[in-house]
Amino acid sequence: MAIEHNMQSSTIVDVLEKILDKGVVIAGDITVGIADVELLTIKIRLIVASVDKAKEIGMDWWENDPYLSSKASDSNTKALEEENKKLHQRLEALEKSMSNNRLNSTEFNY
Repeated sequence: MAIEHNMQSSTIVDVLEKILDKGVVIAGDITVGIADVELLTIKIRLIVASVDKAKEIGMDWWENDPYLSSKASDSNTKALEEENKKLHQRLEALEKSMSNNRLNSTEFNY
């Protein structure tokens, strides 16, 4: 007579799939102190989730980081170029204004 064991085993792939689907948050704080005086606090937060799950909960910082996304780098470059153009225009206007003020002040100094 054989004894049957109904054991449900999960492979690492199954476990990883569940973690990425649901997401896992690991949080911890490390405090260093001497004689009840807190000298240093390190807060550690780790979130393990799939990209889709992260976007679903509002975590999409990598899309705007120029070091991680070429799209962010392109939009950032365009914004910087536009700002640079506007600053050059303002600088030229100020230089023209100052040049006109110098000409007007020298006309009256005879």
